[in-house]
Amino acid sequence: MRVRFYALFLAATLVSACSVNGDDGQRDSSEQGYFERKNVAPDPADNSQSPRKPEHAYARIALDCINKQYPNKISHVMNSAVEVQEPVKLTPVFYGCFDWHSAVHGHWLLTRLWGNDSVPEMDEEIASALETNFTEAKIAGEVSYFNGDGRASFERPYGLAWFLQLTAELKEISAGEGAKAQQAQVWLDRLTPLESVITNRIKTWVPKLAYPIRLGTHNQSAFAFGLFLDWAKVSSDSQMEQLIADKSLIFHRDDRNCPLAYEPSGEDFLSPCLMEADLMRRVLSNTEFAEWLTAFLPDIPVDGSSDWLAIGIVNDPSDGKLVHLDGVNLSRAWALEGIATALPEADRRKAALLAAAKLHGDAGEKSVRTPHYAGSHWLASFATYWRTERGLNRQPATENTPNDGKSNEQEAETQ
Repeated sequence: MRVRFYALFLAATLVSACSVNGDDGQRDSSEQGYFERKNVAPDPADNSQSPRKPEHAYARIALDCINKQYPNKISHVMNSAVEVQEPVKLTPVFYGCFDWHSAVHGHWLLTRLWGNDSVPEMDEEIASALETNFTEAKIAGEVSYFNGDGRASFERPYGLAWFLQLTAELKEISAGEGAKAQQAQVWLDRLTPLESVITNRIKTWVPKLAYPIRLGTHNQSAFAFGLFLDWAKVSSDSQMEQLIADKSLIFHRDDRNCPLAYEPSGEDFLSPCLMEADLMRRVLSNTEFAEWLTAFLPDIPVDGSSDWLAIGIVNDPSDGKLVHLDGVNLSRAWALEGIATALPEADRRKAALLAAAKLHGDAGEKSVRTPHYAGSHWLASFATYWRTERGLNRQPATENTPNDGKSNEQEAETQ
């Protein structure tokens, strides 16, 4: 059965690579993207290691990262000397990639590319890595860690949001047919006990949260709320969906004139203004969102220009805090696209939003393969989220929803 399972993987058709973007601010299918220009042809003797397109490079980064225990930054409440342990003994699944949340979204990256058939040549290696980590015993260890004293706020909300993104991905894959759907369901079933702990924590925490958290780093609430909502819709969890939507409206419905000119701060990897807008397009109708956006970000150009929002600059990519700005470029890119797709088709701001997304996405994607582990251990996940349009939740073009100029083949690749 296992041999047949992997044979099905390797027989899949290679998905053609998307370039970063076209000259008109839209993504296209040419071979002129950054990695297509940057990387030399693969060595036939080393197929599994040589990237052919960005997805290969991103998968390789994650595969090299998820079980790399050191260096490691632990956010760990110790209740006794017994809990002075190495990371793999504390959190047996998500101990690599420098910290817990990066390990989680490294696993999400691999699941995303595997489920999308984006790197079929690497399917067997990816599936083997996920199977090795997604075991009942290891996940029980994660649950035990979460249930330890003093850990109610562990990885809240950023890491929790990425974990739900991982299980949402598995749910979407398992809803399909074939060997991958069956395998995704197996992994999902094993992860369900940890998912239950995490969703219960979120449902306990959000009602008590009196104010939004408007930072540009891990604790930001708008980014996490967006991923919570995406999970809730995939999971048909109406309680979570209503909870997050209601709290988002309480926090942000009346927000006006967000100070975008004050961004980014020197260590941001999330835009407080743009992530809030990316959240609100999930809870408002298109017409309501367009009106809200006019008051919230009144200075979005209508001339299609791209330079109205300067890209973040990183002066030292080896500095773990300064390199956050490479991430802000990528997260801005996906937020700008999300905002644009939620506006009515005739809205004159769409072109400038997409042009700025192209500018930021290009800049961010060029940074992903930095030789410095401070950035490389997490930037590939951000690039994959943007590149595969994970948060856009596009509707079929037949339903008269906005279309960004992609071909049908490209749309199919990113669903």
